[in-house]
Amino acid sequence: MYTRRQFLGAIGKPAAAATAIALLDPLGIRRALEALADYPGTPLEVAEDESFWFEVQQAFTVDRSLVNLNNGGVSPSPAIVQEAMGRHLAYSNEAPAYTMWRILEPQRETVRQRLARAFHCDAEEIALVRNASEGLQICQLGFDLKPGDEVLTTNQDYGRMITTFQQRGRREGIVLKQFSIPVPAENPSEVVDLFEQNITPKTRVILMCHTINLTGQILPVRGVVRMARKKGIPVIVDGAHSFAHFEFTQEDLECDYFATSLHKWLFAPHGTGMLYVKKDKIKALWPMMAASETMDEDIRKYEEIGTHPAANYLAIAEALTFHQGIGAARKEARLVFLRDRWAKQLLRHDRVRLHTSLKPGFACGLANVQIDGVDPGELTQALWKNHRIIVTPIKHDEFEGIRVTPNVYTTLEEIDRFTEAMEAVIKK
Repeated sequence: MYTRRQFLGAIGKPAAAATAIALLDPLGIRRALEALADYPGTPLEVAEDESFWFEVQQAFTVDRSLVNLNNGGVSPSPAIVQEAMGRHLAYSNEAPAYTMWRILEPQRETVRQRLARAFHCDAEEIALVRNASEGLQICQLGFDLKPGDEVLTTNQDYGRMITTFQQRGRREGIVLKQFSIPVPAENPSEVVDLFEQNITPKTRVILMCHTINLTGQILPVRGVVRMARKKGIPVIVDGAHSFAHFEFTQEDLECDYFATSLHKWLFAPHGTGMLYVKKDKIKALWPMMAASETMDEDIRKYEEIGTHPAANYLAIAEALTFHQGIGAARKEARLVFLRDRWAKQLLRHDRVRLHTSLKPGFACGLANVQIDGVDPGELTQALWKNHRIIVTPIKHDEFEGIRVTPNVYTTLEEIDRFTEAMEAVIKK
C-alpha cells in the first residue's frame, strides 16, 4: 500500500511518473488516496501543517526564482498531469486516425463519468469543452432570443461574457442590463434581492458568477436560481473560478447551466473545461457549432468542434486524482489560510483596502487588495521588476486593486516575500 509521501513523491518526479502510474492500478490508486485521506487532523489543522504541503509542493515543476500569484488566470499542472498529457500525445502521433480517434477518443467517456461523479450529476449532463468561455458562450448563444428581450447580469461579470451578450445586442437587438452589487457582498439575501429587483417583464436569461474573477466574491447561486426559476427565467452560472477551488456540488447550486475552466483550480492541462447542462434542458439549448439532429438530446453535441486533441482531455483524469488525493476540504482550508496570512498582515496599514470578504463562505483563495494612492498597473509592474512577483491589476469603475491568487504549491516564504514587498511600497 502506498503512503502519502510515496504517492506524492512519485507524482513530483517526472522521470518516475510512468513507473508510478504503471504500479498504481485502480486498486492501488484507491489505496493511495485512502492514505492521503487518512492523514491526521481536521482540514483547518492540515492547512497549517507544512510537512503535508511540502509534499504537495514537490508535485509541481514551477520556477522558484519567481513568485506566481496569478493562478486565477491559469495554473501550472503537476508533473503527473504533464507526463500523462505527453504520453497520450506521443501515442496519438503514432497513427492519429487509429490511435487518437479509435483508441484514445473513447476514453473521454471515463473522464466524463469521473467529472460527473465529482460534481454530483449524471454523466450525460457533462460536456468536455476548451474553457469556461466556450462553455458559457454555448449557453449564451444557445438560447432563442428576439429583439427587445433582456438578459440580466451584474457589472462585475467576466469581460468576455459581457462582450458575448453585447455582440448579440448589436446583431440581434437583444438588451443587456447590468447592475451593481456591494464590494464585498456579505449579505446573500441582499444580492438575491438585487437580482430580483432588476428583473423586468422582458427578462429572458440571467448570467451570474459563482465566484467573481475581480474580487473572489462568492455569490448566492442557489438563492438566485430558486428565485428566477419561480419566474421561469434560466440562470447561466459562470463557475470559472469556483470548481475545485472550494468544496461544493451541483446539488448546492441547483442550477441548470454551469461552465468552468479546469486549467485553473483543478490543475488540468491548459485549454480544458467542463460544461454542465441539466438533462431535460439539453434539447432546447443550441450548440455553438452545428451538430446533427440525431444529437438534439445528447450532451456531446456541445463537443462537435471538429478535429481536436485527445491528450488534453484524458490527462484531466490525473488532475482529478491529484485534487482528490489532497482533499477538497483541505485544499479550500489551505487557500484560505494563505490568503489570510498576507491579507491580515497588510490590513494593519491604514492605506490598505481589501475588496474581498474574509468572512467564511464569501471568498476563498482569490482576493483583491488596494493601496490608496498607488496605481494598480504601476504596482503590478513594480512587483515584477523589483521582486519577480506576478499579480494581476484590476480596474473597475467602482473599485481597483491587484488580484492575488496563490495556490497549493505556494510556500509561506513566497507569501511573506509578497507581503514584505507590499509593505515596502506602503512605507514609500
